[in-house]
Amino acid sequence: MLTPIHSLSEISGRYRAILCDIWGVLHNGIAPFQEAGAALMAARDSGVPVVLVTNSPRPRAGVIAQLDDIGVNRAAWDAIVTSGDVTRSLIGAGPRRLFHIGAPRDLPLYDGLDVELVTEAEAEAICCAGLFDDETETPDDYAPLLARLAKRGLPFICANPDIVVERGDRLIWCAGALARDYAALGGAVSIAGKPHAPIYRAALALAESLAGRALAPSECLAIGDGLMTDVKGGADAGLDVLYISGGIHAGEYVSHGVSDRVAMQRFVADAGFSPVAEMPRLA
Repeated sequence: MLTPIHSLSEISGRYRAILCDIWGVLHNGIAPFQEAGAALMAARDSGVPVVLVTNSPRPRAGVIAQLDDIGVNRAAWDAIVTSGDVTRSLIGAGPRRLFHIGAPRDLPLYDGLDVELVTEAEAEAICCAGLFDDETETPDDYAPLLARLAKRGLPFICANPDIVVERGDRLIWCAGALARDYAALGGAVSIAGKPHAPIYRAALALAESLAGRALAPSECLAIGDGLMTDVKGGADAGLDVLYISGGIHAGEYVSHGVSDRVAMQRFVADAGFSPVAEMPRLA
């Protein structure tokens, strides 16, 4: 059974580090969740370091700038690791001539790497950071392009495994949706972000550096709202997970602002997960 809690402080004392998702937990892409920031600040004040773990395709410097722009307090975290950070090793190890799918804001992903961004026809591989225009496009718009690329057998690197994220009161499609569709066409997809191991290895290394000693997985708490990214990734890494139930999956069990706990329990259990606790928003 999912245990409801009202404050992170009810369980944070069990752990020596926290690995916390950003988008959907600390902000909604437009505005910060002030109580979430306060909860992480309180954990840090009690001696528990906080590493933010995000599927953003931007390297950490770009995410820090975004957090500053949105208004997330820097006192809420100690370190950040992004999907972009860990995906750079996949890019560097792959073919040099890449076709980039995504917005221009994601181009810092390639800074300092020996790659050349080329047209679709010239490409030896694809790197997808998102949709070209996530305000207006959907994955269906990419079906013809993905079919052409899959027919050529080009490897596909996904820099953001999220399927959707919150942006204000809307859900916006992400690169993970295109990676899902490319894999369904038989294409080879490589991912280093959540829920995959590379980003958790990087996050745990940062946590251990902050803690000043090695940490067992049981000493770390993962926090997130995505079942197949945050919850699965944390569970696969051997971490306890706090599920933020008011995030991207709320439409499955929340109606008119009221959460159906039986439906929530069923939704999480049917996915095969057992978070240690649940709260609608981090506070």
